[in-house]
Amino acid sequence: MATLLLLASVPMRLADQLAQAQAPFLVKSNSTGKVTRLSGASDFAREIALCPTRYVLSDELTRICAALAYSKGARTLSFMDVIHAPAERVWIEWCEAPWQQELSRYGFSLAAHSSRAAGRRGAFVYSSPDGRRGLVRTFWSGGDSKCNVFASAMEAHYDLDAPRQAEDAACIAQTHRTYRVVDNEVADAATLRDCFWFSFESSWASYYETARVSAEDLQRIATIALGTIALDIPLLLSFCLLLGTRASLPQRSSDLVRLNRCRVRDHSAPLLEHIEVDAPVLPDRRESSGGPGLPTRRRPRLHHVRGHLERRQNQLFWRIPHLRGSAHAGKLKSRTVTWTFDRSSAAAQQSSAGH
Repeated sequence: MATLLLLASVPMRLADQLAQAQAPFLVKSNSTGKVTRLSGASDFAREIALCPTRYVLSDELTRICAALAYSKGARTLSFMDVIHAPAERVWIEWCEAPWQQELSRYGFSLAAHSSRAAGRRGAFVYSSPDGRRGLVRTFWSGGDSKCNVFASAMEAHYDLDAPRQAEDAACIAQTHRTYRVVDNEVADAATLRDCFWFSFESSWASYYETARVSAEDLQRIATIALGTIALDIPLLLSFCLLLGTRASLPQRSSDLVRLNRCRVRDHSAPLLEHIEVDAPVLPDRRESSGGPGLPTRRRPRLHHVRGHLERRQNQLFWRIPHLRGSAHAGKLKSRTVTWTFDRSSAAAQQSSAGH
């Protein structure tokens, strides 16, 4: 009984909120009074409920993925040849608070997100069988209520083989007005620009077209809409990168049978099964203080070491952002983590990209 009470006290996950969302997203024109239904959270209730793969990231893993994504020393985009979506339909969600903390750490303004610090974020990914091309739609919540769930007005289209698939990108660009995002502060920024492009979802695009929004106002609206989806993309790439390593990430399937039995008995909707994904074990290596008769050097002052990502063939080395040195001449900590990719997997990705 105590276990059931503990499980019942866990805040509702975003996937469950979406699966239970029913209210359509309606907007009313101030000039004509016309009511228009736009694509919103409730339109994905069935998709999320039937999604075969749902990942829920721990707070620590969210921080690590964000550090890989936003640190100026990171080169996540250099690994596009081994990154791929883990399934043709996949849901990935995380808590907003640790994500915001990392964004703030790397210089992003949180004025537009501060009110959602207690909420959750998620992304629904449609992918090709090889995981290299597809579409992403993002969602967020402001609390536990299924009424406080929102969907991005924009979709992110991706082609991780984009430099070799320029024709496909051009065809999509002719159908919808597209937007590219470049972050010149991160390494390999051009890769993000080439592999991802954003456009309003069709109902939203039609709405703005019918409303005859001026080019200036549309650009302003697009900038706001991009802010609800573009920042999620690097984090998703980092998660897929780590998930594809040989050791992968610690995973645990949820077991909601007993809890859902109680919920059904109380006439509540059952919760969705999912996979909880945790951070990898990060070893701490301590620098030797020198043995008898060996010269010792003066410890450096306490300072911050930024994250740095390096690739050597099929291995990925990540120096996690950390504090080095000690004001009290303590021991130094070095946090270097090595992840390895299967050579066959990387070769297969490169082979499929070449065809």
